[in-house]
Amino acid sequence: MRTMMASMKTALLVFLHWVLQYAVCRDVFVPAGTLYRVAGFPLSLPCAVSGYEGPRTQDFEWFLYRDDAAGRQMGVVSTRDKGFPYAPFQARVRSGEVRVERDSGDKVRLVIQRLRAEDQGKYECYTPSTDSTYQGNYSATVPVKVIPDTLQISYSRVLAGQPVPEGAELKLTCSAGIQSEQLTHLSIMFGKRSDGEGLGSGAGGVVSTVREIISIDKLLGVVPGHLYKKRYNDEEITLEKRNGEAGQDVYVMKMRAVQPDDTGSYFCEASQWILDPDRSWQKIAQRTLDIGNLTVQQLAESLSITSSPRGEVTLQVGSPLMLTCEVLGLPSEVNSGLLVQWMKRGSVSSDVTGTGGVEVEVARMSPDGVVSWGDDLSRGSGGSLEKVAEGKYSLKLFSARPLDSGVYRCVVSVYAGTGNPGPATPATLTQRSEGVTVNLKSKEVLVAAVAQLPRGPLLKRGSTITLICNATVTTTGPAQAQVQWLRWPIPERVIKKEQSPASDVTLPDPPVDEKPRLVACLRYDGVAELYTNGSEVSVDRLSAVSYRLRVHAATMDDQGMYACHAQAWGQDPHGLWYDTGAKAESNPVTVYLYARAADLLLIPLVIGVSSALFVGIVIIATVTCCFMKRLARQRTPK
Repeated sequence: MRTMMASMKTALLVFLHWVLQYAVCRDVFVPAGTLYRVAGFPLSLPCAVSGYEGPRTQDFEWFLYRDDAAGRQMGVVSTRDKGFPYAPFQARVRSGEVRVERDSGDKVRLVIQRLRAEDQGKYECYTPSTDSTYQGNYSATVPVKVIPDTLQISYSRVLAGQPVPEGAELKLTCSAGIQSEQLTHLSIMFGKRSDGEGLGSGAGGVVSTVREIISIDKLLGVVPGHLYKKRYNDEEITLEKRNGEAGQDVYVMKMRAVQPDDTGSYFCEASQWILDPDRSWQKIAQRTLDIGNLTVQQLAESLSITSSPRGEVTLQVGSPLMLTCEVLGLPSEVNSGLLVQWMKRGSVSSDVTGTGGVEVEVARMSPDGVVSWGDDLSRGSGGSLEKVAEGKYSLKLFSARPLDSGVYRCVVSVYAGTGNPGPATPATLTQRSEGVTVNLKSKEVLVAAVAQLPRGPLLKRGSTITLICNATVTTTGPAQAQVQWLRWPIPERVIKKEQSPASDVTLPDPPVDEKPRLVACLRYDGVAELYTNGSEVSVDRLSAVSYRLRVHAATMDDQGMYACHAQAWGQDPHGLWYDTGAKAESNPVTVYLYARAADLLLIPLVIGVSSALFVGIVIIATVTCCFMKRLARQRTPK
């Protein structure tokens, strides 16, 4: 029994040894099937070996069995023997046209830089043995068919090299076609070369950068270059295929608006593709055609914005104001949208005309011609913004007012190549004109205001507070006063006494400054505006100079310090009212509210009722306590 078990173990070990040897035997791999390649273009045949013994770096030898040589073997190139190539390949090997490129120790590629028709045949990749025993596959073959070159490419117009203005449309055409018995596909790519500064790139440090703009791939899909994806998504770059003549299709690339970065040398590249038996796509032919150089002239070099009249303008209040903005240097062949804005800085209320305040927008005209006003001032006084000629815009204020004074500038944003840009479209360039200083001569206006509290009974909670404001406006021509009533809280004053040898000195604390609260306003046109919450307020005009404020059913929150502000409004020759800027503030009037008689009687009444209630509760509690104690003694057993 033991002898039989030993024999079985020995047989199993021999079988496993044989299986392992077979599993790790040498094997050589080359692409499967028949490969079709184009004459005049490179051939690259990969070869790899596995399951070998010995060094990691293996040697390779390539043989060719030509179709026209009756199956005779020809040595092409070897990694270990320089004298290996046969006569037809010796010169090509020495020049490097035919060579072996090593990817790793056991992977190489046979490269023939320019394939010839006589290179057609069956290629064999052979690996000399480094194994202890000769077993496995030491070579592999792949047939290669050389097909004629039928790839054609041409263009219809070459870039002349003349500068093209920024924002102009660029249109490039390229025709290409193939006529092959094999099923091959064609791809087209438009690209650009541009010179840039580089480090270590030779004399001058100039390097050429190649950018792929857009292409139609082998499966007829449009693919933008990675630097042009946004412009392609925004439909600024397109590529279309059109039917052509003589077996060539026409490919048209359009750039809607060229940019300064588009300067460079343009080319068209056509590639021929074939699907190998292993289902991988291989590029078998390629041709590049230079279309020409493009130079983009930047818009900033030619664009200028001017405004007129220049310098300084002085007008009477109520006179019309007209300013003109002109856009110069905009290329006529470029379809550009313009955003025109009139901006103003400073006013009559500033310390120095034209230098104070924040710059505000007066009016604007969008690229689609829609006019909008930046503030109520311009819209209220009446005005217009018009396009009077190509590149010329006129701003008119029919009746200028003192607040219209300041420095005006025309601001133009150019959307080169885009006639109707979207809200998120950035402007290509924005420029400003020189400032035009507008001064308005106004009539001398004097304003005075006096507030008073009429004599009468003491003001109490629930009474009506009546205040009078006498406001006068002295000027020539029609004028009206606009009166505002404001209220401050009564400041709390703490009386402090400082002891001194001579006398007692009483020093009040300074009042606390608090912002006033607007109570009511009677406008120049007679419209009343009320701002208080919870109190019933009314304002009216008693005479030409007298204005009255009444607070009905006053509460303790209505007491405080009241003052009136008078502002003068004038009327221009067109009948429009304007703020002259003249104003005055009255003296403050203090309003106290006293307690009513009913409130004073309520205090002792509340105190008396509270005291009586307290005494009653104490008496009841005492009597109840004594009664309960007596009752408890009576129930106690003797």
